[in-house]
Amino acid sequence: MQTLKARAITCTDCDLAKTRANVVFGSGDAAAKLAIVAEGPSAADNHTTFPFSGPAGELLDEVLAANGLTRSDIWLTNIIKCRAAGLKDGVLKNRPPKAPEIRACAKWLDGELTLIQPSVILCMGAPAAKALIQRRFRITEERGIWFTDTHYAPFAMATFNPAYVLRQEGENFTLMRQIVIDDLAEAKRKLREAEELPKLTLF
Repeated sequence: MQTLKARAITCTDCDLAKTRANVVFGSGDAAAKLAIVAEGPSAADNHTTFPFSGPAGELLDEVLAANGLTRSDIWLTNIIKCRAAGLKDGVLKNRPPKAPEIRACAKWLDGELTLIQPSVILCMGAPAAKALIQRRFRITEERGIWFTDTHYAPFAMATFNPAYVLRQEGENFTLMRQIVIDDLAEAKRKLREAEELPKLTLF
C-alpha cells in the first residue's frame, strides 16, 4: 500500500494536479474488511493530506464512535485523490469531479481496493456509489440497499456523505445523521455476516 501511495502522490494524469496542494490518499487499516469510500478531498483534506479531516470528518468520527469504531478499524478513501475545485468570485470552491478526473484516478482506487479485498464497502454519497455500485445509482431511492454483484466486495451499500448531512438544518440534520449511524451499524452487521460465510460453506 505504501508503494501504491508513493506512486499516487506524484500523479499528474489530470488537471487537478495543477490546483491541488496535496494528493489525499486513503488511510486507516490496510487489512480492514470494511472500506468506506466517499467522493473526494475537501479544502481541509487538501492541506492535511488525510481524508475527512474537516467538519465532515468530525461528524464521521461521531458516526464511527456511535458504532464502537474508529478510523483505525476501517479503510477510508475517496474515488478521487485531489480536491476538485473551481474559482468562484476569486475563491476556490468545491465542485463535483468530472468524468475524466474520475477515470484518471480510478487506478488508485482500484489499487487500494484490490490490495485490501474488503468484505463490505460503504459508499458515502452518490458519486462513490456510481463509481463502485452502478452508474445510474440514485441515492434517494437506493440508499441502504445491499448490492452483491459489484467488482470489489461481496457486499456494497451506500449512505449519505457527512458533508451533505452537515448542510441540513434542524430536525432534518438530526434525522439524516441518525440514518448514517444506522447505515454504518448495518454495514458492521453485514461484516459479521460476511465473516461467518466461509464457516457456513465449509461443511
